[in-house]
Amino acid sequence: MRGKAPMPDNQPDDKRFWAQFASYSELAFIFPAATAAGWLIGLALDHWLHTTWLYLAGLILGIIAGFVNLIRLVSSSK
Repeated sequence: MRGKAPMPDNQPDDKRFWAQFASYSELAFIFPAATAAGWLIGLALDHWLHTTWLYLAGLILGIIAGFVNLIRLVSSSK
């Protein structure tokens, strides 16, 4: 589990803004990356096992993983 250190109160507002910006911009990459990774793993399994439905299972698992990471990041920033 990844913990984030609290921001000290004596930092300038500009540094706080950029630290929060970096933390929340992480959301823009985590969710699509988890979705794409699940889809690609499902496609690879489809190719390897000669099936046609595992990409959907991988896609769904990737979306779930993205939401779990999203909830963890938002809840840890409070």
